[in-house]
Amino acid sequence: MHADPKGVLTGLHFIDGDHAACEGAIAAGCRFAAGYPITPSTEVVERFAARIPLVGGVFIQMEDEIASSIAILGAAWAGHKVMTVTSGPGLSLMMEHIGYAAMTETPCVFVDVQRGGPSTGLPTLPAQADMMQVRWGSHGDYNIIALSPNSPQECFDLMIKAFNLAELYRTPVFFMMDEVVGHMTERVAIPRPEDIEVVPRRWTSRKPGEYKAYEPGEDLVPEMVKAGDGYRVHVTGLTHDERGYPAMNPQAQDKLVRRLVDKIRKNAHKLVDVRGENLEDADVVVISYGITSRIAAAAVEEARAAGLKVGHLRLVIVWPFPEQLVAELASRVKAFVVPELNLGQMVREVERVVAGRAQVVSVPHAGGTVHQVEDILAKILEVAK
Repeated sequence: MHADPKGVLTGLHFIDGDHAACEGAIAAGCRFAAGYPITPSTEVVERFAARIPLVGGVFIQMEDEIASSIAILGAAWAGHKVMTVTSGPGLSLMMEHIGYAAMTETPCVFVDVQRGGPSTGLPTLPAQADMMQVRWGSHGDYNIIALSPNSPQECFDLMIKAFNLAELYRTPVFFMMDEVVGHMTERVAIPRPEDIEVVPRRWTSRKPGEYKAYEPGEDLVPEMVKAGDGYRVHVTGLTHDERGYPAMNPQAQDKLVRRLVDKIRKNAHKLVDVRGENLEDADVVVISYGITSRIAAAAVEEARAAGLKVGHLRLVIVWPFPEQLVAELASRVKAFVVPELNLGQMVREVERVVAGRAQVVSVPHAGGTVHQVEDILAKILEVAK
């Protein structure tokens, strides 16, 4: 189906990434958001609070991030597309409800505009240090989807994709921005509503009495209903059967948790979204994401100008990690260089997949600013010898 024209500001805009992300959410059909102000993400919900009454939605400023993250889950079960917006310290507070969203298979989007940490760290300065927390932060076994834009245009475009994936897989989806992308102002082209494809909720066609809230289809994803439609629905964070009723035994746990993991893992090949450049003849591949990918691209360009065979792989969807592609590259390249605004997070995933078949070199940065092109170029030259 196409986007609701009421929510789409078709045309050319000169806006920052936070505002573009907000416009993407509204275009995707988001009609409820709850949040607590935290730099550098606040502009997303400031714009949402101003815009959403005009298109028939609601924003609530909650008392904290814990309340925000559970409010959106309730609104999702009331039938709305939902999001909350935060930064590192707030994401830490949301972890219990992220696990609840995974367990109850509640479609929702968490926007994380990353800043330097740990704790309150650097409120107005960038980092990419939440990448492992977002994957593994809540307890138990589950899989998530995470996207990482590198421009205001992608903040708009990929936000629509984030909402569509949340609906397709009935899972929390994470939008991993960083302070630079959030506050960067560039031209953003917003298409016509009829050119924006949005995925509707997977409403059941079954009658009350026949429907089970957690009975999966062939793709391992169940259909949904919403409160008030006459269906009996039991939603709990406890291990449950296909009706949603608690079933606390090893057999039910194994069946449910394996499906929560498999509905993402077995569809990972469909979810891979990367941008590759000069990979065909590469001896060295730089892997990057978010704002760091723009600095890495400049370093790769300089290296190739110097005659080196260097390629660039940018992760647009970071989780699930593109294992098959990186493993294939590992069989034919000499080394991987992994710059990121943390002291080594996604590089661990690269090392796991490469499994010793090529050299893997981290280019760490503690955050607060971005890499210098020369720092990444120096590592490329070092491994290319």
